[in-house]
Order: sequence, then structure tokens, then C-alpha cells
Amino acid sequence: MPARIYKPSKPAMQSGMARTKQWILVFDPETPREIEPLMGWTTSTDTRQQIRLGFDTKEEAIAYAEREGIAYRVEEPHEVKRRTISYSDNFKFNRVGPWTH
Repeated sequence: MPARIYKPSKPAMQSGMARTKQWILVFDPETPREIEPLMGWTTSTDTRQQIRLGFDTKEEAIAYAEREGIAYRVEEPHEVKRRTISYSDNFKFNRVGPWTH
């Protein structure tokens, strides 16, 4: 069963960068999920989907996968393009854009 090694991105609903520093190793699903007929919940017999391992560096995650004989693929993180501006820049006298409400 192949595994995926990736670095998670920042959540869209939060401004913090928590839980984005580590590299994560997760296993791909081996069997598809099924709908239980009685309650309608989704079930799976694959317990490896519940495993989520965190590593400080990409090299540590790769070394672990190779040591344990796990097939893996590495997904590189995308560069984040951000510009930092302060709140006080909205009220500058020589502001570029017009001030409208």
C-alpha cells in the first residue's frame, strides 16, 4: 500500500500557521469505503487509513518509509505568496488608492 508524504498547508478558515511545520506520512486507502446498510454510516476494513505520522523533516519521513519498506510518493509544498501590510497603512495621508466606504 503506497503512502503519501506531504507538508500540510495553512487552513483557509484560520490565520495561524499551526500544524504546518511538520511533514506528514499518511497511507492511501487500500479498499474503498462502504455504506453500512443499517445506520448509513461509511465503514472501512482498512485500519491503516487511521495512521498519521508526523516528522520534523522530509528526509526523516523518507528514511522511515524506506526502512519499513513502504512505497511512498512525496508531494512538495507550494510557495505561499503573501504581502505584509499593516492596519495603519489604510489611513496614510499619501495613500495610492482612494478612501471609500
